[in-house]
Amino acid sequence: MWGVPAVSRQVQQASAEALKHLCERRFEEVDLLVIYLDGKRFGGHQVICAVGVDAEGSKHVLGITEGATENAQVVKGLLEEMVERGAKPDRRRLFVIDGSKALRTAIEQVDGTHNPVQRCRAHKLRNVLGYLPQEMQAQVAVALRAAWKLEPKEGLARLGRQIEWLERSYPKAAASLREGLEETFTINRLGLPPRLRKCLATTNIIESSLSGVEALTRRVTRWRSGEMALRWAAAAALETEKNFRKIIGHQDLWMLKAALKDDRTLDGNPVTTLDEQPLAA
Repeated sequence: MWGVPAVSRQVQQASAEALKHLCERRFEEVDLLVIYLDGKRFGGHQVICAVGVDAEGSKHVLGITEGATENAQVVKGLLEEMVERGAKPDRRRLFVIDGSKALRTAIEQVDGTHNPVQRCRAHKLRNVLGYLPQEMQAQVAVALRAAWKLEPKEGLARLGRQIEWLERSYPKAAASLREGLEETFTINRLGLPPRLRKCLATTNIIESSLSGVEALTRRVTRWRSGEMALRWAAAAALETEKNFRKIIGHQDLWMLKAALKDDRTLDGNPVTTLDEQPLAA
């Protein structure tokens, strides 16, 4: 039925029940500080997953839907569903997302414009390096990683000079680096310690949450529908959740909670944009 004889009707029913359970979970009693959003492809279908982290550092699979992260309406629907199940937009949270503008738009439409957003540095790095020859990739990767360890003003200035240098021979790489760069420094601007920044800098938590799908479906030769991919992803995410550990640096989450409540942290000390500062040293 699914293209794999070994996959029984019982497994199909179990995955459907897992999806139903995931879509009915409530979060009124969960003190969510962080929400990660990212997508993963299964066959010809993409699944978007949301994972939250509470004030104690525990992870929770919040929701899942079929569709591309580039589709603002799909992401908006997922966020609205999460609101209905208790993740109310009545407080600031840190959102960690891939580079999709649609994700950013949907967050503003559903949760408001007051939430800090951290762009995934892993996505940014892959995108930039994809426009460069192999012999240059290591050098540029080192420069980006080093700059991200600095305070926002200095880090942006360093990468501004990197952009200027790249524009001479690799304008697409320069444009990729420039786009949304300020939001790769959000966790620096919040004044968080390095060990906590490490877990908040990328959406790798989504990758690990859905990694079980690949193991469970390696024999699947034909994905009949997006619903099938969604059922498998839900089952794998919930199974993976059983083994979730608290995020690295969870002892410092009180600092994030305090920063999210402090208007001065978010509004009184804005990050200097690349257009507002000189690129030349």
